[in-house]
Formats: sequence, structure tokens, C-alpha cells
Amino acid sequence: MRSRSEICRSAAHKLTEAIPSLSNTPALVGLDGFIDEIIAVVDTRKDASTYEPVRTISRLAEKIKDAAGESSNYELVTKQMKLGGNGPIMANALAAIGLQVTYIGNLGFPTLHPVFGELASRATVVSIAEAAHTDALEFDDGKLMLGKMTPLTEVTWDHLVERVGRDRLAALFRESRLTALVNWTMLPFMTEIWRHLLSEVLTGGPRLSMFIDLADPEKRTPHDILEALDLLGRLQTCVDVTLGLNLKESNEILEVLGMAMPASPEAAIQATASTLRANLGLSCVVIHPRRAAAAATENESGFFQGPFVERPLISTGAGDHFNAGFSTARLLGFDLEEALCVGTATSGYYVRTASSPTASQLAEFVENLP
Repeated sequence: MRSRSEICRSAAHKLTEAIPSLSNTPALVGLDGFIDEIIAVVDTRKDASTYEPVRTISRLAEKIKDAAGESSNYELVTKQMKLGGNGPIMANALAAIGLQVTYIGNLGFPTLHPVFGELASRATVVSIAEAAHTDALEFDDGKLMLGKMTPLTEVTWDHLVERVGRDRLAALFRESRLTALVNWTMLPFMTEIWRHLLSEVLTGGPRLSMFIDLADPEKRTPHDILEALDLLGRLQTCVDVTLGLNLKESNEILEVLGMAMPASPEAAIQATASTLRANLGLSCVVIHPRRAAAAATENESGFFQGPFVERPLISTGAGDHFNAGFSTARLLGFDLEEALCVGTATSGYYVRTASSPTASQLAEFVENLP
């Protein structure tokens, strides 16, 4: 069994060797798009420029509970406005690493919103609708995402065909070595889009790698979730499907499937990944809590302790960066432990710097991983 440092050195070496080939490696990502405002909730204001933020979600919950039956005012400070949505953040991370990225989603229509300018400078961008909006309230122990999502109803198969072109759409899917379709929960027509892809694009084509992130399915009905999971099993007949989950999502999927919850869910993520992968019949399931990550395929499973930081500079998008790093490493042929190392490192770099690493920066960070 390799030590953590040996896994890091191996992953860093492989990543460095792969750098020259990344720009010729096509990846397709979609299909959402948000304008994110990263927001702090003020607890105590000291003067016009200095305040103490509410540090935890539980503290905010206490303040809201105490306000029941009364009026209460909460000051919100926008710390940053940035591109958002699982897809754009993952695509931006993949492009920063160096892959040849095409992004399809709702980033402003008919004119691209300026917040997506950086992504458009790094990747080929095709926007099919107006962007949605998220107020991301960040705390030391998590975040509350307040979404205004009406534009996501415009992300439909018909709009994809109309605004991308049927032939171009099919070519993009068939020619990409990695496809990532994320944020199923907020895209009401994603399941329908999967059906069309299965019947009109993927069947009979080359065997591709497809990464799926359901993105907090709690608000969707068990029927909808089971329908989506069944369709992922059918997609697996044509492509190699990797399902990415955080800890909360993995527990939700266990519950929907009627499976027993582990007594200590975070300690059991490797076993849970193996159980879910076998039950769903997918190529890979990966689970990434804040402190570690685990994954399972038919032939192996792996676990890696990540570079946890108590007070991140930014946390919104950390999971999407993990997905980008993990997917890139798997695409390059890394084993599960090495891919988990790269995934947690990509996320770890991002939350420490609020920027997406290049492949060189990522390799250096991996080699000396905290």
C-alpha cells in the first residue's frame, strides 16, 4: 500500500508529463449558467468598512429563530460577483488546467453576460438562454445557495438543437474525450435531454466518458431521482458514466434506493461508493466530503485524505473543482487514488486562492500537498 506522499508524487509526475497533450484533449461541459454573488451576512458592524460576519449557518439559524414574531434586518455584503453554476465553474477549471473545452449553457442570450468573459477567453462557448442568478451566503461550515432559476426552463433539447445545430451538437458529443453534464437538479428538462442523447446521439457512436453531477437532489421527488438514476444505467450501455456526489447527496441516494445508511457516513464513503456503483451499474461513483474523497469502479476502490482548510477563502465551486481535477486525472489514465489526490488538490488550491490552477500550478501543489 502506497503512502499519501507516494500517491502525491506519482500524481504530480504524471500530471507534469501530460501537460503537452492537454490542449489537444477535447472536453464538452454543460448545461447550466449562473451569475453568482458571493455574500457575507453581517453579524456586527464596527464602522463603514469593517464588520464581523456571521460565521456559521447554525448561528444564522439562531438569529432567524429569535426573530420569529418580530421584524429583523440582515445586512448582506457582496464580496465577489463571478461566473456560477456547476457547469461554468467546472468548465473554467478544466480550461485553466489546459483542456480544449467547449461549454454549452445559459450564459446570456442573445448576448453573453460579461461575467462569463473569462470562460469565453479560455473555451469555446455556446450560450442558448439567459443566465440564472445565485446569492451564495458563505459561512465557515458551509453555504446557503439562494437561486433565481427561471431561465433554466429554457435549457431544453429543442433549444439545444435550434441554437447549437443538430449536426454540430452530435459532433461535439462524439468527438469529446470527456463530457460533463451537471446540475441535473436545477435543470428541469435534463432527464429529457439525456433521453434524446441516448436515442439520437450516443447509441452506435464511440464509447465516451461522461461525468454526471446531480447537484443536491433533495428538492426533487424520489420518483424523479429514481427515473434519472435508471436513465443513467441505460446511458452506461453507450458511455462510461461516472456519478459524482458529495456526502449529503450520497446519503440522499441511499435513502431513495431504500438502502441502509451507514452509522458514520463520512467514515464509510469508500464502502458507500462501492455499494452505489454496484447497485446503479455505473462505471464509477465518487464521493467527496470536505475532508477526503473515495471512489469505486468495478475492479477497484480508493480513498484519499484531502488538504482540508478550516477557513477557506472561497467555498462556492469547491466541489466543481474537485470534479474537474478528478475527471482530468481519470481521462489521463490515473488510478483511483491518484485521481482522488488530483481532485482534492484542485479543490484545495481553489479554496485557498479563489482561483483555478493551471496544470503546472496543480502539479506543484500536488507534490507538496498539505
